[in-house]
Amino acid sequence: MSAVIVVHGGAWAIPDELAKGVVDGVKAAAREGFSVLKKGESALDAVEAAVRALEDNTVFNAGHGATLNIDGEVELDAIIMDGRTLDNGAVSSVKNIANPVSLARAVMEKTPHCLLTSRGANLFAESIGMPTVPTGTMVTAYERKEWEKHKNYVTGVMEDINSQWAHDTVGAVAVDSAGNVACATSTGGIRNKMVGRVGDSPLIGSGGYADNSSGAVSCTGHGESILKVTLARLILSHVEQGKSVADSSQLSLQYMRDRVHGAGGAIVVTPSGQWAATFTTKRMAWAAVDHDVLWYGLDASERREEQLS
Repeated sequence: MSAVIVVHGGAWAIPDELAKGVVDGVKAAAREGFSVLKKGESALDAVEAAVRALEDNTVFNAGHGATLNIDGEVELDAIIMDGRTLDNGAVSSVKNIANPVSLARAVMEKTPHCLLTSRGANLFAESIGMPTVPTGTMVTAYERKEWEKHKNYVTGVMEDINSQWAHDTVGAVAVDSAGNVACATSTGGIRNKMVGRVGDSPLIGSGGYADNSSGAVSCTGHGESILKVTLARLILSHVEQGKSVADSSQLSLQYMRDRVHGAGGAIVVTPSGQWAATFTTKRMAWAAVDHDVLWYGLDASERREEQLS
C-alpha cells in the first residue's frame, strides 16, 4: 500500500503578502511527514512530525506565530488521534508549550484521559519533563501589530472568518503502509478571542477524527460553526455511505454554510489512500504527498504538482 500525507495551514482569506510563506510552509511540512512514512514509521508519527513543522513556522497560527486573545495572551489547543485504536489525546488553553501536538500525544499515551486543559495540561507537561518556552517568544511582531489593530473584535461575528485578519489552524492526516490512518490539528484560536475560549480544534469529532474503518480528517475554519455540526465526523459519515472524499467534504462544508452560516475547510485521507483538500473560504493552504508526487494549492481549483527530489 502506498503511504499518503495531506497537510493544511488554515482556511481563511490569506493575504497576498503571506501567500508564498504559507504555501512554502505546507509543502515543507508535507515533505517532513512523508519522510517519516518513507522510513516505515506510523501515520501517527507522520502527522505529529508534520504538525510540529507547522507549529515551528511563525507564518502559521499554532505554536510559534499563534494569535493572541483579548488580553494579549497565547492560548494553544491541539489534538491527535490514532485510527487503528481510536485512542486520542488533546490539550486546550496551554500557554508556554511550543509544540502542543506533542503534548496532546503524551496525554493519549501517558494518561487515562483524552483532554487536559489550561493549568492541568501545563502541570502534566511539567511532570513528564516536556520543555517549556517563555510565552513571549512565540509571539511575532506581525501578530502583535495585527492584535493592536483589531482589538474591537466582537465574539460571533461570522464575517471574521473571511476577513483579512482571521488567522487559523494547522493540521495533517496520513495513511501509512499498513493502512492505518491518523490525524492531528493544532491552533492558536481566533484573534482577540475571550480568555479561555476553546474552538473545535482539540475536540474529537469536530477539529479532527481518525478511524481505520473510514478515514482521517483535520478541519479548519470558524470553530463555533465546526463544533455545531461536528464537521470531522460528519465528513466521515458521508464516506461511510460510499461517497468520495471530495464529495463528502464538499457536502459537509456546504451543510455547515447553509445550516449555521460557517465557512471552513478540511483535509481527508482514507485507508486506501484516497484524499482531498476542500474549503469554502477564500483560500486554504494545503499540500499532499502521494506516490512521490507533491501536490499543493492555495486558491479554489488550484492544484499544482512537483516531483519529490
